[in-house]
Amino acid sequence: MRTIPPAIATAIADALAPVLRGPLPVGVHAWDGSSEGPEEGPVLVLRSPQALRRLLWSPGELGAAQAYVTGELDVEGDIGEALDIARATLAQRGISGPSVGSLVRTAPRLLALARDLSVLGGPLEPPASQARLRGRLHSVGRDRSAISHHYDLSNAFYELLLDPHMAYSSAWWSGDPSQTGQSHESAQAAKLDLVCRKIGLREGSRFLDVGCGWGSLSLYAAEHFGAKVTGVTIAAEQKKFIDERVRERGLEDRVEIRLQDYREVTDGPYDAAASIEMGEHVGQGNYPTYVSVLREAVKPGGYVLIQQMSRRGRHPGGGPFIESFIAPDMHMRPVGETVELIEAGGLEVRDVHAMREHYVWTVDAWLETFEKNWAAVVDLVGEEVARVWRLYLVGGGQAFRDGRMGVDQILSRRPGGAPVAHDTVR
Repeated sequence: MRTIPPAIATAIADALAPVLRGPLPVGVHAWDGSSEGPEEGPVLVLRSPQALRRLLWSPGELGAAQAYVTGELDVEGDIGEALDIARATLAQRGISGPSVGSLVRTAPRLLALARDLSVLGGPLEPPASQARLRGRLHSVGRDRSAISHHYDLSNAFYELLLDPHMAYSSAWWSGDPSQTGQSHESAQAAKLDLVCRKIGLREGSRFLDVGCGWGSLSLYAAEHFGAKVTGVTIAAEQKKFIDERVRERGLEDRVEIRLQDYREVTDGPYDAAASIEMGEHVGQGNYPTYVSVLREAVKPGGYVLIQQMSRRGRHPGGGPFIESFIAPDMHMRPVGETVELIEAGGLEVRDVHAMREHYVWTVDAWLETFEKNWAAVVDLVGEEVARVWRLYLVGGGQAFRDGRMGVDQILSRRPGGAPVAHDTVR
């Protein structure tokens, strides 16, 4: 006869000790009211036995994320502190990501406990917020689905997260905003201005914005530099949003937004092109095509600016959580490899501008706005999706803070044309 332990948190701590090579790094509170682990700091709250079932099938980041977004697992206290403690403990104890096989070998007591709690069985259905894509990797159709999963959530949602420019990319700050007092809106305007100056936009310049998002750069280039802008996106909700802003601002003669894959752009030459944090989504195999499209789109001597995130390690998509819930099929690489791909594609790299710290401050601003609007976010998209985004913003900010991810503006030029002297502007 199976006996359910009277103090489930203590039983979990004892069963995990061989896997963790020591005591629990944070407190744990179980659904039976029992507690174990440190009394100070964040506490993991197991609200349902199903959290254990997810963690048994997907030990590590993915299982924990699935349990968190569904509410089967919660965090009392600072979720960022909990992640920091967990990461530091694994590093200090020399623990790599656990697997189902390692649990079977090192934690038979955990499996016995799961049996006694009746949580053994097949894997649970993934949360509704987890991406489900079909088709050949980075085919036009699958890319549309991947982008739609992330960017077509709703324009109203992103308005609860982003600044008034609706810029969903790293801002450019004059320094730590806690010291300078600079607003997020001002820092995003500074980034947009910096991009336009680097690529030499002026009145009448024909400018291509590849992956134009909600139009922050397209609109800024038209309004502040007098450029004639073509923006392309494959997110239908984004196009609707920008089209409305174009009409509101009377920019119909300066801004055209197309629902178009970057591979379908054939109406060059443009005077300049930019692609802001879109290159991560084209895939490793398609990156030469992406560079070729940008090169062919601009005239000889024309400038191309790519702002792009970088990452080392075995998870070029950002890790199991981001790859499953946020940006499926994304691919990042060290910035040096991206520079090599750009040069191999026939563009001359003129400047590489590191902005990692700026992304830390940008994500901080997004998270502050998000938490301020938490109730409205939940009303709009539901608590599960809201929890996905809280986890994403907290973890993403830490990745930039710790140097596990970076972001750079890479300025390049198509060979030919007259030489210019503005391409190192900062």
